[in-house]
Amino acid sequence: MTTDGGSGPHGPADGPKRRGRPARRAGTTGPGARERILEAARTEFAERGYDKTSIRGIAKKAAVDAALVHHYFGTKDEVFAAAIEVSFEPALVIPAVLAGGTDGLGERLARYFIGVWENPATRAPLLAIMRSALTHEAAAKVLHGFVLRRLLERVAEALDVPDPTFRAELAASHMIGIAMLRYVIKAEPLASADPEKIVAMVAPTLQRYLAQA
Repeated sequence: MTTDGGSGPHGPADGPKRRGRPARRAGTTGPGARERILEAARTEFAERGYDKTSIRGIAKKAAVDAALVHHYFGTKDEVFAAAIEVSFEPALVIPAVLAGGTDGLGERLARYFIGVWENPATRAPLLAIMRSALTHEAAAKVLHGFVLRRLLERVAEALDVPDPTFRAELAASHMIGIAMLRYVIKAEPLASADPEKIVAMVAPTLQRYLAQA
């Protein structure tokens, strides 16, 4: 295989390519490539589910080489986790949730979580994630690990309360259960309840889990 001549001081054949970064067409790398891969991953997981989504399929949809997907994210589980993170944006949200201190923490967390699900732009990939978690152990582990470690446990530890991991587990089970019943199973009357009513009912419980000494 040859490359474009004159690309370096040693001519067209300068030894093997760096692993994971083969030569690509113009426009398949650069600052926007990672974002395109993430968007493609969210779409693929939403449309095909965890089991039928592949690295190759994500790469094709993003118009990049599959090696570039591996380069940025590693395995399919890691791409899956990154797709979840795009929806929840913990780096932006956690400081805001904690900004007011202990007072009102449960309400801020409940409002944030319900708000993510109520937003059509983030709901579709999250639905795929939840459905995949019901039938695939790997997907369930990724979802659990993200919700626990990337969100709730960091909130609990920042508050310096006893048993932060246990508290985070309780809060995670509560919120994931609500998401499952309202958005996946669509159980009534929860499925058609006003989001503000849900926040008002759930907030005191999350407050107790995460902030009560």
